[in-house]
Amino acid sequence: MFGLPIVQISTHNRPTLGEGLGEVIATFGLVLVILLALKYRVEAIPMAVAAFITSAYWFTSSTSFANPAVTFARAMTDTFAGISPQSVPLFVGGQLLGGAAATLLAHWLIGAKLATSPDPNRGETLQ
Repeated sequence: MFGLPIVQISTHNRPTLGEGLGEVIATFGLVLVILLALKYRVEAIPMAVAAFITSAYWFTSSTSFANPAVTFARAMTDTFAGISPQSVPLFVGGQLLGGAAATLLAHWLIGAKLATSPDPNRGETLQ
């Protein structure tokens, strides 16, 4: 579409701790939104994720990759949205930290039942 090769190696350096912190915050928020919506309003997950990612693009210094798969994919595009391979470990580390922290907070907020889904065979429903 843009006349560029399909796969490139990005040269867009994102080496700062501020951008790493942006990834912690972006991933923390994304995982928390998903887990809370999973517990209380499953049908709202697609809209909640889209709204969060759109807003996080603007309020984080990293532009909210918030996902290791996205980070690796963006390393293969030499555009503004790309990330140099040298910057990938900082972002993935931030994502792992943010995801773990959000999971812990969600478990604390809504309890151990977070990881289980309702079993309709036993008459369980979402609360």
